[in-house]
Amino acid sequence: MLLDINLQHLPDDYLGGEWRVASRVLNRNDPGSPLALAEQLALMPGHLETTPAPPGPGQTGNWAVLRDELMNRPYLNFELTNEATRALVTRMRRSADGLHSQLNLYFASGMEMQLDRA
Repeated sequence: MLLDINLQHLPDDYLGGEWRVASRVLNRNDPGSPLALAEQLALMPGHLETTPAPPGPGQTGNWAVLRDELMNRPYLNFELTNEATRALVTRMRRSADGLHSQLNLYFASGMEMQLDRA
């Protein structure tokens, strides 16, 4: 069972780690972009690695958590060699023991992504 986390009080370290892309809706996003092709995202402190599908060379770059001043909502800022974008964290869920997590992102391009971590 996963519990919703209050996004205004979400600790930044909850967002790091190895994430598997569970679902994605591209909308206006370039289907060949690194994030649109990613099957896994590794969010290490300040460093991002993507693993694409089909298997091939991934991309590396940087990521950071930003928050808007009014509502303190968390955004993830991604900077890769061929792509720079921002995604609003729309939902974060975790198990009571913290071993399982689910993260929903809404990108500036309209792409939506659900990530799972176990």
